[in-house]
Amino acid sequence: MASKPHAFFILDLMFSFKRLFFKKNPVLAMKKFLIVGLGNVGEKYDNTRHNVGFSILDRLADKNECVWESRKLASYTLVKKKGKQFVLIKPTTFMNRSGKAVRYWALKENIPLENILILTDEIHLPFGTIRMKGKGSPAGHNGLKDIESQLNTPNYARLRFGIGQEQKVFDQVKFVLDPWDLEEEKLVQERLELCSEAILSFGLEGLATAMNRFNGK
Repeated sequence: MASKPHAFFILDLMFSFKRLFFKKNPVLAMKKFLIVGLGNVGEKYDNTRHNVGFSILDRLADKNECVWESRKLASYTLVKKKGKQFVLIKPTTFMNRSGKAVRYWALKENIPLENILILTDEIHLPFGTIRMKGKGSPAGHNGLKDIESQLNTPNYARLRFGIGQEQKVFDQVKFVLDPWDLEEEKLVQERLELCSEAILSFGLEGLATAMNRFNGK
């Protein structure tokens, strides 16, 4: 049987150590969360369907008067709520290499795997639908594929924002990289607000409660 690549072996050891450390220190484990919005960098991608992860984090940061900083592999800011720290990052690696930023910031900030939440678009859900899960397959999403590869596990939480529509035959690449249409734009701001509330619920109340409150809305 082929052995794991050296980098993944080291990563497994680091996450195993952190899980052991936080198991013995549960208070520390519950204080810090890594919230990752997926998207592509550049003006031409602003306000597009594929960049909804960025848009959700922008809404949360604006509400809390946070300033984005350019850091290694990502734009970074921090939200503090009720003794919890929400480390927000927007990877600057482009969508298909998002996992590199996730892995780097999880290890740098000493954040356990169960405290990571990925925000992503989902073409297989109706527009505006929110779906939170504790694990799952990438379902063809290249950003999620890379995260799974870099973390060496599919067991990380994700909040999926539905961008789907009923048309059966269409250019999927063009669709996800296009901006919201006029009808969607009327509703998207309300849905971004709901997602920002779901993020805080994830950290303050736990994934199970957040799923019960926001899934399907």
